[in-house]
Amino acid sequence: MGDQAQVILECINISKKFGNVVALKDLSFKVTEGDRKAILGPNGDGKTTLFNIICGNLRPFDGKIFLFGKDVSREPPHTRVQHGFARTFQVTNLFLQMTVIENLFLALHGLSKRKLASWTPFVQRKELIEESEEFLERFSLIHLRDEEVANLSYGDQRLLEIILGMCAKPKILALDEPSSGLSSAETQKLAGILKTLPPELTLLFIEHDMDFVNTVAENVLVLHHGTAIAEGTLEEVKMNPEVQDAYMGGKAE
Repeated sequence: MGDQAQVILECINISKKFGNVVALKDLSFKVTEGDRKAILGPNGDGKTTLFNIICGNLRPFDGKIFLFGKDVSREPPHTRVQHGFARTFQVTNLFLQMTVIENLFLALHGLSKRKLASWTPFVQRKELIEESEEFLERFSLIHLRDEEVANLSYGDQRLLEIILGMCAKPKILALDEPSSGLSSAETQKLAGILKTLPPELTLLFIEHDMDFVNTVAENVLVLHHGTAIAEGTLEEVKMNPEVQDAYMGGKAE
């Protein structure tokens, strides 16, 4: 990203404790418009805690979060969505007994100002059906339009969840381990789709698959014991002495 790129998410000295356990300590970083940033680190090093704080599911013990220049440190998740923030979870969060199109319809309807009457067939909301179909076309899932979500492959369920996140037309899309549980082919498919997203859309994601990170991410933030020890391109952080000491026992020969 260029030096003049707009900062749209900024975390300043974020700390979080659970009892006597320090999950995050004085963590600061920025995300600019259109960035593709991966957050790396082993299990237990605060990645999901950080995501939950950014999304509003947890409040920081100390520090501030600015979203598009506004302090949202104490705001609930739904107000962050209104600011342009969307999130997916490590475990799929879908209506499994409903069809693909019905899941999309409900997501889009939830963003509209009209009430959903249980006695009104959803087919009467033609504009929402058409918009749902446009999303499915765009992400090559239109052939599964009327399929019950429970019957989809896990990879297609993960992709559907990302589509649901896109329904909110976010400016930032946060993905919690998007390749988790996917086969190699499904991971490559998902990475390819993420690469086609609009360049102005910012991606922030937790990930363990380094091939996926190398394909999608432009830069990475590395956490260790709840603090940031490196930030830059994947190649840059691989050469960082702190990263080598923390994860590889010192510089590789």
